[in-house]
Amino acid sequence: MNRKRDYYDVLNVPKDASKTKIKKAYRKLAMKYHPDRNKSSDAEEKFKEVSEAYAVLSDDEKRMQYDQFGHEGIRGKYSRDDIFKGADFDRIFKDLGFGFGGFDSVFDMFFRGRTRRRYGPRKGADLRYDLEITLQEAAFGLSKKVKIPGFEVCRTCKGSGVKPGTDPKKCPECNGTGETRRTRSFGYMQFTEIQTCSRCRGKGVFIKNLCQDCNGTGTVQRLRRIDLKIPPGIDDGYSLRLGGEGKPGTQGGRKGDLYVVVHVRPHELFRRNGSDLFYEANITFPQAALGTKIQVPTLDGEARLTIPAGTQTGTLFRLRGKGIPHLRGWGKGDMHVRIVIKTPTKLTRRQEKLLAELAQEMKDEVTFS
Repeated sequence: MNRKRDYYDVLNVPKDASKTKIKKAYRKLAMKYHPDRNKSSDAEEKFKEVSEAYAVLSDDEKRMQYDQFGHEGIRGKYSRDDIFKGADFDRIFKDLGFGFGGFDSVFDMFFRGRTRRRYGPRKGADLRYDLEITLQEAAFGLSKKVKIPGFEVCRTCKGSGVKPGTDPKKCPECNGTGETRRTRSFGYMQFTEIQTCSRCRGKGVFIKNLCQDCNGTGTVQRLRRIDLKIPPGIDDGYSLRLGGEGKPGTQGGRKGDLYVVVHVRPHELFRRNGSDLFYEANITFPQAALGTKIQVPTLDGEARLTIPAGTQTGTLFRLRGKGIPHLRGWGKGDMHVRIVIKTPTKLTRRQEKLLAELAQEMKDEVTFS
Protein backbone atom coordinates (compact mmCIF):
# COMPACT_ATOMS: atom_id res chain seq x y z
CA MET A 1 0.00 0.00 0.00
CA ASN A 2 1.53 3.33 -1.12
CA ARG A 3 1.85 5.94 1.57
CA LYS A 4 0.22 9.27 0.78
CA ARG A 5 2.80 11.97 0.06
CA ASP A 6 2.98 15.20 2.03
CA TYR A 7 1.02 17.93 0.23
CA TYR A 8 3.89 20.42 0.55
CA ASP A 9 6.29 17.91 -1.03
CA VAL A 10 3.79 17.27 -3.85
CA LEU A 11 3.76 20.98 -4.77
CA ASN A 12 7.45 21.41 -3.88
CA VAL A 13 6.81 24.37 -1.57
CA PRO A 14 7.89 25.04 2.05
CA LYS A 15 5.36 24.70 4.89
CA ASP A 16 5.23 28.49 5.36
CA ALA A 17 4.58 29.15 1.67
CA SER A 18 2.13 31.94 0.86
CA LYS A 19 -1.09 31.39 -1.08
CA THR A 20 0.45 33.11 -4.08
CA LYS A 21 3.43 30.76 -4.07
CA ILE A 22 1.19 27.71 -3.69
CA LYS A 23 -0.99 28.83 -6.60
CA LYS A 24 2.05 29.51 -8.78
CA ALA A 25 3.49 26.05 -8.02
CA TYR A 26 0.18 24.39 -8.86
CA ARG A 27 -0.22 26.25 -12.17
CA LYS A 28 3.21 24.99 -13.23
CA LEU A 29 2.50 21.37 -12.26
CA ALA A 30 -1.06 21.42 -13.68
CA MET A 31 0.33 22.49 -17.05
CA LYS A 32 2.98 19.77 -16.85
CA TYR A 33 0.73 16.83 -15.91
CA HIS A 34 -2.66 17.73 -17.42
CA PRO A 35 -3.85 14.48 -19.12
CA ASP A 36 -4.87 16.29 -22.31
CA ARG A 37 -1.33 17.63 -22.67
CA ASN A 38 0.79 14.88 -21.10
CA LYS A 39 0.14 11.42 -22.54
CA SER A 40 2.46 9.46 -20.20
CA SER A 41 0.87 6.60 -18.24
CA ASP A 42 1.22 8.28 -14.83
CA ALA A 43 0.24 11.83 -15.85
CA GLU A 44 -3.38 11.57 -14.77
CA GLU A 45 -2.49 10.21 -11.32
CA LYS A 46 0.08 12.97 -10.81
CA PHE A 47 -2.46 15.54 -11.96
CA LYS A 48 -4.95 14.24 -9.38
CA GLU A 49 -2.26 14.32 -6.68
CA VAL A 50 -1.18 17.93 -7.28
CA SER A 51 -4.82 19.07 -7.63
CA GLU A 52 -5.74 17.49 -4.29
CA ALA A 53 -2.71 19.09 -2.63
CA TYR A 54 -3.64 22.49 -4.06
CA ALA A 55 -7.32 22.15 -3.04
CA VAL A 56 -6.25 21.65 0.60
CA LEU A 57 -3.32 24.08 0.88
CA SER A 58 -5.14 26.94 -0.90
CA ASP A 59 -7.96 26.86 1.67
CA ASP A 60 -7.13 28.38 5.09
CA GLU A 61 -9.42 26.08 7.11
CA LYS A 62 -8.39 22.88 5.31
CA ARG A 63 -4.71 23.85 5.48
CA MET A 64 -4.92 24.46 9.23
CA GLN A 65 -6.63 21.07 9.71
CA TYR A 66 -3.95 19.39 7.60
CA ASP A 67 -1.05 21.13 9.39
CA GLN A 68 -2.43 19.99 12.74
CA PHE A 69 -3.59 16.45 12.00
CA GLY A 70 -2.16 15.49 8.59
CA HIS A 71 -4.03 13.41 6.03
CA GLU A 72 -6.14 11.71 8.74
CA GLY A 73 -7.45 15.10 9.85
CA ILE A 74 -8.54 15.95 6.32
CA ARG A 75 -10.24 12.59 5.74
CA GLY A 76 -11.88 12.78 9.17
CA LYS A 77 -13.45 16.20 8.59
CA TYR A 78 -14.11 16.48 4.85
CA SER A 79 -15.72 14.23 2.30
CA ARG A 80 -13.86 13.78 -0.98
CA ASP A 81 -16.23 16.19 -2.74
CA ASP A 82 -15.73 18.81 0.00
CA ILE A 83 -11.94 18.68 -0.33
CA PHE A 84 -12.07 20.12 -3.84
CA LYS A 85 -14.83 22.68 -3.30
CA GLY A 86 -13.66 26.27 -3.10
CA ALA A 87 -10.45 25.87 -5.10
CA ASP A 88 -10.32 28.18 -8.13
CA PHE A 89 -9.67 25.44 -10.70
CA ASP A 90 -11.97 27.15 -13.21
CA ARG A 91 -9.93 30.36 -13.35
CA ILE A 92 -6.59 28.54 -13.40
CA PHE A 93 -7.55 26.16 -16.21
CA LYS A 94 -8.97 28.99 -18.30
CA ASP A 95 -5.72 30.92 -17.83
CA LEU A 96 -3.80 27.83 -18.96
CA GLY A 97 -6.02 27.41 -22.02
CA PHE A 98 -8.05 24.40 -20.91
CA GLY A 99 -11.76 24.76 -21.58
CA PHE A 100 -13.66 23.40 -18.62
CA GLY A 101 -17.08 24.47 -17.44
CA GLY A 102 -16.43 25.14 -13.78
CA PHE A 103 -15.65 23.00 -10.74
CA ASP A 104 -18.24 20.28 -11.32
CA SER A 105 -17.03 19.33 -14.77
CA VAL A 106 -13.39 19.40 -13.65
CA PHE A 107 -14.15 17.22 -10.64
CA ASP A 108 -16.24 14.79 -12.68
CA MET A 109 -13.63 14.50 -15.40
CA PHE A 110 -10.55 13.96 -13.30
CA PHE A 111 -11.59 12.76 -9.86
CA ARG A 112 -14.56 10.49 -10.47
CA GLY A 113 -12.87 8.58 -13.24
CA ARG A 114 -12.57 9.25 -16.95
CA THR A 115 -12.96 5.68 -18.10
CA ARG A 116 -15.81 4.57 -15.84
CA ARG A 117 -19.24 5.62 -17.06
CA ARG A 118 -21.32 7.65 -14.66
CA TYR A 119 -24.30 5.30 -14.96
CA GLY A 120 -22.21 2.41 -13.61
CA PRO A 121 -21.85 1.54 -9.91
CA ARG A 122 -21.84 4.66 -7.79
CA LYS A 123 -21.11 5.07 -4.11
CA GLY A 124 -24.05 6.11 -1.95
CA ALA A 125 -24.30 9.57 -0.43
CA ASP A 126 -22.60 10.35 2.86
CA LEU A 127 -24.71 11.17 5.91
CA ARG A 128 -24.14 13.46 8.88
CA TYR A 129 -25.26 12.96 12.48
CA ASP A 130 -24.76 15.62 15.19
CA LEU A 131 -24.09 14.29 18.69
CA GLU A 132 -24.04 16.43 21.83
CA ILE A 133 -21.97 15.20 24.79
CA THR A 134 -20.76 16.57 28.14
CA LEU A 135 -17.22 17.65 28.94
CA GLN A 136 -16.78 14.58 31.15
CA GLU A 137 -17.83 12.31 28.28
CA ALA A 138 -15.40 14.11 25.98
CA ALA A 139 -12.61 13.65 28.52
CA PHE A 140 -13.14 9.99 29.39
CA GLY A 141 -14.66 8.67 26.16
CA LEU A 142 -18.07 7.20 25.58
CA SER A 143 -19.66 4.04 24.22
CA LYS A 144 -23.36 4.20 23.53
CA LYS A 145 -26.08 3.06 21.17
CA VAL A 146 -27.70 5.84 19.21
CA LYS A 147 -30.72 5.90 16.91
CA ILE A 148 -30.06 7.55 13.58
CA PRO A 149 -32.17 7.94 10.45
CA GLY A 150 -30.65 5.36 8.12
CA PHE A 151 -31.40 4.25 4.59
CA GLU A 152 -31.81 0.82 3.07
CA VAL A 153 -32.50 -0.56 -0.38
CA CYS A 154 -36.22 -0.46 -1.23
CA ARG A 155 -37.61 -3.99 -1.00
CA THR A 156 -40.41 -3.29 -3.46
CA CYS A 157 -38.25 -2.32 -6.43
CA LYS A 158 -34.98 -3.83 -5.11
CA GLY A 159 -33.23 -0.51 -5.52
CA SER A 160 -34.09 0.10 -9.16
CA GLY A 161 -36.60 2.88 -8.49
CA VAL A 162 -38.92 1.37 -11.11
CA LYS A 163 -42.51 0.39 -10.41
CA PRO A 164 -42.78 -3.44 -10.38
CA GLY A 165 -44.08 -4.76 -13.68
CA THR A 166 -42.68 -1.85 -15.72
CA ASP A 167 -39.33 -1.27 -17.42
CA PRO A 168 -37.16 1.85 -17.69
CA LYS A 169 -36.54 3.38 -21.11
CA LYS A 170 -33.24 4.45 -22.58
CA CYS A 171 -32.67 8.14 -21.96
CA PRO A 172 -33.22 10.07 -25.22
CA GLU A 173 -31.04 12.96 -24.10
CA CYS A 174 -27.78 11.00 -23.74
CA ASN A 175 -28.77 7.89 -25.73
CA GLY A 176 -28.23 5.70 -22.68
CA THR A 177 -24.65 6.78 -21.93
CA GLY A 178 -25.47 8.83 -18.84
CA GLU A 179 -23.18 11.59 -20.12
CA THR A 180 -23.29 14.57 -22.44
CA ARG A 181 -20.13 15.58 -24.26
CA ARG A 182 -19.03 18.91 -25.65
CA THR A 183 -15.87 19.33 -27.70
CA ARG A 184 -13.93 22.57 -27.82
CA SER A 185 -10.97 23.42 -30.04
CA PHE A 186 -7.97 25.51 -29.04
CA GLY A 187 -5.60 25.86 -31.96
CA TYR A 188 -4.47 22.39 -32.95
CA MET A 189 -5.74 20.86 -29.67
CA GLN A 190 -9.22 19.59 -28.87
CA PHE A 191 -10.70 19.13 -25.41
CA THR A 192 -13.83 17.22 -24.53
CA GLU A 193 -15.99 18.37 -21.62
CA ILE A 194 -17.95 15.51 -20.07
CA GLN A 195 -20.97 16.25 -17.88
CA THR A 196 -23.63 14.17 -16.21
CA CYS A 197 -26.85 14.00 -18.21
CA SER A 198 -29.28 16.39 -16.54
CA ARG A 199 -32.34 14.38 -17.55
CA CYS A 200 -31.41 10.90 -16.29
CA ARG A 201 -28.83 12.12 -13.74
CA GLY A 202 -26.18 9.80 -15.09
CA LYS A 203 -28.22 6.59 -15.00
CA GLY A 204 -28.60 6.26 -18.77
CA VAL A 205 -32.26 5.33 -18.41
CA PHE A 206 -35.45 7.33 -18.03
CA ILE A 207 -37.97 6.00 -15.52
CA LYS A 208 -41.53 6.85 -16.44
CA ASN A 209 -43.29 4.75 -13.78
CA LEU A 210 -41.65 5.38 -10.41
CA CYS A 211 -41.81 2.95 -7.51
CA GLN A 212 -44.46 4.29 -5.13
CA ASP A 213 -42.67 3.13 -1.97
CA CYS A 214 -39.39 4.96 -2.61
CA ASN A 215 -40.59 7.53 -5.17
CA GLY A 216 -37.97 6.34 -7.62
CA THR A 217 -34.96 6.85 -5.36
CA GLY A 218 -34.35 3.13 -4.79
CA THR A 219 -33.92 3.68 -1.05
CA VAL A 220 -36.25 4.08 1.94
CA GLN A 221 -35.54 5.68 5.29
CA ARG A 222 -35.49 3.60 8.47
CA LEU A 223 -34.46 4.36 12.04
CA ARG A 224 -31.61 2.12 13.14
CA ARG A 225 -29.33 1.67 16.13
CA ILE A 226 -25.56 1.81 15.82
CA ASP A 227 -22.79 1.30 18.37
CA LEU A 228 -20.88 4.55 18.70
CA LYS A 229 -17.50 4.87 20.42
CA ILE A 230 -16.23 8.35 21.26
CA PRO A 231 -12.47 8.35 21.99
CA PRO A 232 -11.18 10.11 25.14
CA GLY A 233 -10.00 13.66 24.48
CA ILE A 234 -12.31 14.46 21.57
CA ASP A 235 -12.97 18.18 21.08
CA ASP A 236 -15.95 20.22 19.97
CA GLY A 237 -16.56 20.12 16.22
CA TYR A 238 -14.53 16.96 15.60
CA SER A 239 -16.10 14.43 13.23
CA LEU A 240 -15.88 10.65 13.26
CA ARG A 241 -16.18 8.71 10.01
CA LEU A 242 -18.08 5.42 10.06
CA GLY A 243 -17.43 3.69 6.75
CA GLY A 244 -20.37 2.05 5.01
CA GLU A 245 -23.00 3.52 7.33
CA GLY A 246 -24.36 6.03 4.78
CA LYS A 247 -26.92 5.69 2.00
CA PRO A 248 -26.86 2.62 -0.26
CA GLY A 249 -25.09 3.01 -3.59
CA THR A 250 -26.74 2.78 -6.98
CA GLN A 251 -26.18 0.20 -9.68
CA GLY A 252 -24.40 -2.05 -7.19
CA GLY A 253 -22.18 0.69 -5.77
CA ARG A 254 -21.01 0.55 -2.17
CA LYS A 255 -22.67 2.43 0.67
CA GLY A 256 -21.67 5.94 1.60
CA ASP A 257 -20.17 6.89 4.95
CA LEU A 258 -21.62 8.38 8.11
CA TYR A 259 -19.91 11.38 9.69
CA VAL A 260 -20.69 11.90 13.36
CA VAL A 261 -20.04 15.54 14.31
CA VAL A 262 -19.40 15.94 18.05
CA HIS A 263 -20.62 18.98 19.99
CA VAL A 264 -19.32 19.38 23.57
CA ARG A 265 -21.63 21.29 25.91
CA PRO A 266 -20.04 24.15 27.89
CA HIS A 267 -19.20 23.20 31.50
CA GLU A 268 -20.45 25.26 34.42
CA LEU A 269 -17.05 25.26 36.17
CA PHE A 270 -14.33 24.60 33.62
CA ARG A 271 -13.23 26.32 30.42
CA ARG A 272 -11.39 24.16 27.91
CA ASN A 273 -8.49 25.11 25.65
CA GLY A 274 -7.22 22.09 23.72
CA SER A 275 -6.19 19.53 26.34
CA ASP A 276 -5.98 22.07 29.18
CA LEU A 277 -8.71 23.15 31.59
CA PHE A 278 -9.10 26.50 33.35
CA TYR A 279 -10.88 27.07 36.66
CA GLU A 280 -11.39 30.16 38.85
CA ALA A 281 -11.02 29.71 42.62
CA ASN A 282 -12.28 32.36 45.04
CA ILE A 283 -10.30 32.99 48.24
CA THR A 284 -10.50 35.68 50.93
CA PHE A 285 -8.02 38.48 51.57
CA PRO A 286 -6.67 36.87 54.77
CA GLN A 287 -6.12 33.60 52.90
CA ALA A 288 -4.27 35.40 50.14
CA ALA A 289 -2.19 37.43 52.59
CA LEU A 290 -1.33 34.64 55.04
CA GLY A 291 -1.42 31.61 52.70
CA THR A 292 -3.71 28.60 52.87
CA LYS A 293 -4.60 25.23 51.36
CA ILE A 294 -7.81 24.82 49.37
CA GLN A 295 -9.70 22.01 47.63
CA VAL A 296 -10.38 22.56 43.94
CA PRO A 297 -12.65 20.39 41.76
CA THR A 298 -11.27 18.41 38.80
CA LEU A 299 -12.92 16.07 36.32
CA ASP A 300 -11.91 13.06 38.42
CA GLY A 301 -12.45 14.34 41.96
CA GLU A 302 -11.00 17.09 44.16
CA ALA A 303 -7.35 18.11 44.37
CA ARG A 304 -5.51 19.97 47.14
CA LEU A 305 -3.82 23.24 46.17
CA THR A 306 -1.37 25.22 48.32
CA ILE A 307 -1.76 29.01 48.16
CA PRO A 308 1.43 30.73 49.35
CA ALA A 309 1.33 33.90 51.46
CA GLY A 310 1.11 37.09 49.45
CA THR A 311 -0.72 35.59 46.48
CA GLN A 312 -2.26 38.23 44.20
CA THR A 313 -5.56 38.01 42.37
CA GLY A 314 -5.13 36.66 38.85
CA THR A 315 -2.27 34.33 39.82
CA LEU A 316 -2.33 31.03 37.92
CA PHE A 317 -1.43 27.69 39.50
CA ARG A 318 -0.97 24.54 37.42
CA LEU A 319 -2.14 21.06 38.36
CA ARG A 320 -0.22 18.72 36.07
CA GLY A 321 -2.15 15.91 34.41
CA LYS A 322 -5.56 17.11 35.61
CA GLY A 323 -6.76 18.19 32.18
CA ILE A 324 -8.13 16.37 29.13
CA PRO A 325 -6.42 13.28 27.64
CA HIS A 326 -4.47 14.00 24.46
CA LEU A 327 -6.52 12.69 21.55
CA ARG A 328 -3.45 11.88 19.44
CA GLY A 329 -0.90 10.78 22.01
CA TRP A 330 -0.23 9.73 25.58
CA GLY A 331 -0.92 11.56 28.81
CA LYS A 332 -3.21 14.41 29.72
CA GLY A 333 -3.22 18.16 29.65
CA ASP A 334 -3.06 20.32 32.76
CA MET A 335 -5.59 22.24 34.81
CA HIS A 336 -4.85 25.91 35.45
CA VAL A 337 -6.38 27.47 38.55
CA ARG A 338 -6.79 31.26 38.50
CA ILE A 339 -7.02 32.87 41.92
CA VAL A 340 -9.68 35.54 42.50
CA ILE A 341 -9.60 37.40 45.83
CA LYS A 342 -13.18 37.85 46.94
CA THR A 343 -14.08 41.06 48.78
CA PRO A 344 -16.72 40.59 51.51
CA THR A 345 -19.90 42.61 51.08
CA LYS A 346 -21.14 42.38 54.70
CA LEU A 347 -18.95 42.76 57.79
CA THR A 348 -19.69 42.55 61.50
CA ARG A 349 -18.69 45.48 63.73
CA ARG A 350 -15.71 43.51 65.03
CA GLN A 351 -14.56 42.70 61.50
CA GLU A 352 -14.85 46.37 60.53
CA LYS A 353 -12.83 47.35 63.61
CA LEU A 354 -10.11 44.80 62.84
CA LEU A 355 -9.84 45.93 59.22
CA ALA A 356 -9.75 49.56 60.31
CA GLU A 357 -6.88 48.78 62.67
CA LEU A 358 -5.09 46.97 59.87
CA ALA A 359 -5.61 49.91 57.50
CA GLN A 360 -4.29 52.29 60.17
CA GLU A 361 -1.28 50.06 60.74
CA MET A 362 -0.55 49.93 57.01
CA LYS A 363 -1.19 53.68 56.71
CA ASP A 364 -3.96 53.11 54.13
CA GLU A 365 -6.50 55.82 53.65
CA VAL A 366 -10.02 54.45 54.00
CA THR A 367 -13.47 56.05 54.22
CA PHE A 368 -15.70 54.65 56.94
CA SER A 369 -19.45 54.63 56.40
